[in-house]
Amino acid sequence: MLKKISEIQSPRKAYGETLVELGKKNKNIVVLDADLACSTQTCMFEKEFPERFFDAGIAEQDMMTTAVGLSLTGKIAFVSTFAMFASARCLDQVRNSICYQKANVKIVATHGGITVGEDGASHQALEDVAFMRNLPNMTVIVPADYTEVKQAIKYASETDGPFYIRIARGNIQTIFDEKEYKFNPDKSVTIKEGSDLTIITNGEELLETIKCAELLEKDGIEAQIIHIPVVKPLPNDIIQKIEKTPLIVTVENHSIIGGLGSAICELTAENKPVKVLRIGTNDVFGQSGEQRTLMEYYELTAEKIYKKIKGILS
Repeated sequence: MLKKISEIQSPRKAYGETLVELGKKNKNIVVLDADLACSTQTCMFEKEFPERFFDAGIAEQDMMTTAVGLSLTGKIAFVSTFAMFASARCLDQVRNSICYQKANVKIVATHGGITVGEDGASHQALEDVAFMRNLPNMTVIVPADYTEVKQAIKYASETDGPFYIRIARGNIQTIFDEKEYKFNPDKSVTIKEGSDLTIITNGEELLETIKCAELLEKDGIEAQIIHIPVVKPLPNDIIQKIEKTPLIVTVENHSIIGGLGSAICELTAENKPVKVLRIGTNDVFGQSGEQRTLMEYYELTAEKIYKKIKGILS
């Protein structure tokens, strides 16, 4: 399932390529963007199928409701913009027009999390997963790499109803082998077995978590790593897996409020009370800076995660 972590690929490119692949097979696929086609990589679909591509301009709310109209005629509508705009700016339309009607609209939001970088707090969506997982009928997915993005997009195209898929801005080292990995929304992915603690993560932070586990292993600490790309609905097998360890650590490129960490706390509180350490941004806005610098500052790198875990274990 895992490949040697070396090749660096763009998850946004994976999205664009998959749209073209789907568009060739299904004439009902349509794509809408809000004047960001080059950034979201929907420009690939625009070039191949200009008659099925719609640029709404900087009018994201209109784009969402237009997508609903297209979906009601039998189209499978993919809509894209930055995660900040797709969630916070369009929350009214996503709630009342898409989710309330169970419209077959797939929101694929790029530039999620603190790693948006230099664009700063106004463009860094640190609350988007919280917004979206609180909406009835919405499926929320945070893929980890190029391979998983492609498979998540294909799954969304084949499954009726609203989707929110969050994609990172930067290029990421590929973790999953494209020939062996199979995206399964009903199951979490065990990356590594371990008995001392369980680290639960998704998105860009999966790579950091794998590196963190290697540091812990040098200290004789065996960490189980569980990757959960589908934040809502959570897969059914998580409880069985976390019963093996006395501590859970959640790691996400998102606020610790309302995202993956909150979802796991809700699950454990009702099924298996256990100590949970949530690692993410701590109820703050982001700021402008180079991606890696911000990861360091907000303590989302492997070394910073390692130090936090060592601190709580001691």
